[in-house]
Amino acid sequence: MPTEKSGQDIFYEQATAAYGAAIDRLAQSYEADSEKRQDLLQEIHLALWRSFEGFDSRCSLRTWVYRVAHNVAISHVISWRRMNSRTLLSLDALEGIPAKDDVEAVADRRDVVQQLLTLVQRLRPLDRQIILLYLEGAESKDFTLVPT
Repeated sequence: MPTEKSGQDIFYEQATAAYGAAIDRLAQSYEADSEKRQDLLQEIHLALWRSFEGFDSRCSLRTWVYRVAHNVAISHVISWRRMNSRTLLSLDALEGIPAKDDVEAVADRRDVVQQLLTLVQRLRPLDRQIILLYLEGAESKDFTLVPT
């Protein structure tokens, strides 16, 4: 006994029939790796199908499809960047990092910081401003130097 299709299913079928190739091209432009591209396509199709539950035809089907597909693709890129922004270390590099409870390493770091602060304090005011801004990671466009 065949079941009746919902409006959501009908819109999805129309969208994939008309814009399936465009969705594929869009995914290819956002993801070069073929396996990740297949995952992205699956995410786009799922989001598209879900989105038709609230589709009220205030915009064209084409506009709706592209909006959903682009939003999913952009989210895909952003999440990939977040995951890959963390610096990963090898086991060899990990061994060289002192433990937080390594009292000697903490004391050595504290001594180095104190020496650096002593040297900075000896600088002329303008040079001190420049060094402090550099050490804080400020860029030249973010500040104005004022001689003291």
